Amino acid sequence: MIIEAAGAEVALSNPDKVYFAKHGWTKLDLARYYESVAEPLLAALGGRPLLMERYPEGAGGKSFFQKRVPKNAPAWLTTTVVSTPNGTTSDALVAKDLAHILWAVNLGCIGFHAWPYHAHSPEATDELRIDLDPSPGVSFTQVKDAAICVRDLLTELGIESHIKTSGSRGLHVYVHAEPRWDGYQVRAAAVALARELERRHPALITAQWWKEERGPRVFVDFNQNAPHKTVFGAWCVRPRVGAQVSTPISWAELETVEPDALTLATVPELVAAQGDPWSRKADTPQSLEPLLDMSERDMASGLMDAPWPPVYPKMPNEPPRVSPSRAKRDSA
Repeated sequence: MIIEAAGAEVALSNPDKVYFAKHGWTKLDLARYYESVAEPLLAALGGRPLLMERYPEGAGGKSFFQKRVPKNAPAWLTTTVVSTPNGTTSDALVAKDLAHILWAVNLGCIGFHAWPYHAHSPEATDELRIDLDPSPGVSFTQVKDAAICVRDLLTELGIESHIKTSGSRGLHVYVHAEPRWDGYQVRAAAVALARELERRHPALITAQWWKEERGPRVFVDFNQNAPHKTVFGAWCVRPRVGAQVSTPISWAELETVEPDALTLATVPELVAAQGDPWSRKADTPQSLEPLLDMSERDMASGLMDAPWPPVYPKMPNEPPRVSPSRAKRDSA
């Protein structure tokens, strides 16, 4: 089967192959979904490098992440060089247009994870991404309460924010930042935000990297802003059997949102009826200076940097990269 998109002809092999067993939705259904939300999808992801999450047998089957575009990719495909924390480079897919998305769908890509910068300006990280990750025992109501805390603090600092479902149990709050800072600075802003939220709401929110210290609280995953990290893309379908979508919503919709009901079958209708809640997101880039000032105050008061993920080299001012319980055993 051939689908014409953005001036290209995209081959879709085995279009009737079931990708989402719960409802029997197929590879073609997934392609048609992306056609139906192409405008808001490309407004959110257009021009950004993408990490592909591939499920050749459909959601729930075996999977793998693919950063490197195959050598037999069509000549019209746009790629860009991305790096891993250890310096390894790859030619990654760029979300140039709908044809690029459909090409990946044909490979069994269910899930796109986007870099926080555009391919033409990798030095400028223009998105702060606040991943609200529920610890075991945390309800979605608590996650929503945490999101409101994030919004209110950012508003207090004069920073406008936007929200989307994760497509699973969490929520993502985004800030469209002025293109003035690199990934290290944006992560520093995220660490400062997480710590201030924990200070203000210690029973609800945690900034503790080690799981054993989090308790039944919502974790603000600041390390999703570490350089070279990706976050699941807006309007993208999760590799779950129910085909849930990571869906941008308005803040007014947060109170009543039901993430599991936002699927490849229901989201196009919402977009057609209500439009794109993020349509003005890129109009007013935000300054991260209030958060970076907060970070400087934390460092001046004697705080160390927060721990980095294990795949990153040891960073300046980082505490020992060992869990508190192990450190206690080692010192006994």
